[in-house]
Amino acid sequence: MPRTASPWPLIARFQAREARLSAWAEGHRGRAFLYEFLRFGVKQAWACLFGGVLVALLLATHYFYPRDALLSRYDFLFIAALLIQAIMLASRLETLEEAKVILVYHVIGTAMEIFKTHAGSWVYPEAAFFRIGGVPLFSGFMYAAIGSYIARCWRLFAFRFVRHSPLWLLGLLSAAIYVNFFLHHYIVDFRLLLFAACAVLLGRTWVHYRIHRAYRRMPLLLGLFLVSLFIWFAENIGTWTQTWAYPHQAAGWNMVKFGKLGAWFLLLIVSYTLVAWINKPEAVAEKTAAS
Repeated sequence: MPRTASPWPLIARFQAREARLSAWAEGHRGRAFLYEFLRFGVKQAWACLFGGVLVALLLATHYFYPRDALLSRYDFLFIAALLIQAIMLASRLETLEEAKVILVYHVIGTAMEIFKTHAGSWVYPEAAFFRIGGVPLFSGFMYAAIGSYIARCWRLFAFRFVRHSPLWLLGLLSAAIYVNFFLHHYIVDFRLLLFAACAVLLGRTWVHYRIHRAYRRMPLLLGLFLVSLFIWFAENIGTWTQTWAYPHQAAGWNMVKFGKLGAWFLLLIVSYTLVAWINKPEAVAEKTAAS
């Protein structure tokens, strides 16, 4: 089976050292656990590269970016995000397939941002030249970072699935989720029904992932919830840096409401579906699923 690092040459350069570390851990239970735990953390950090850099830029520009600079903070973030994407593609840290997901998610994320800011759901308080309505264009990259993370995890952890739902059903669910983000401002919010649909379509799905040699597994819904939780943490950083603000934060910073976690979970389903359409989920071999 090919090594998951092979598509990324900058990682592949360290494969010889990694092989020595793997040999050191082999056959020793404690070492093997520590090695796999560290390997999992490194892979997760690598998958989060784009999103992690964006969060770091939010923090850095909040504390150190000159308020009187000719280039606004939002425009700097937009240009920086474009450069990061260009560097990742040029250095093959990101595949063309992943870039397609990022572009699509950027577009649908920006469209939703335009509507939501117009509806008063949140606001971007600073000026920007690169903007559509009240939405600075760098904001689309924050949505794209979610698609980037899932796509990179899929490849790095060599995802395989048990009882994965048909993609056309997930496509219908994702379309309903996306439409509900708009329509709930005018009619009944169907969020509870959408959660129930997620449970029906994905409740029996297990994702098998390879950290080192052996495959581990977890319920797909649990994995998506944990990712949603980390996105919610990142959103708290975003509002802490005053990059955007919700109405309840107008008088001063407060934590993002925990109910927002549900919205991120549903939006993550849309992102997951986009990645799945490109990667075409593979079923787990019988001997792997039974182990």
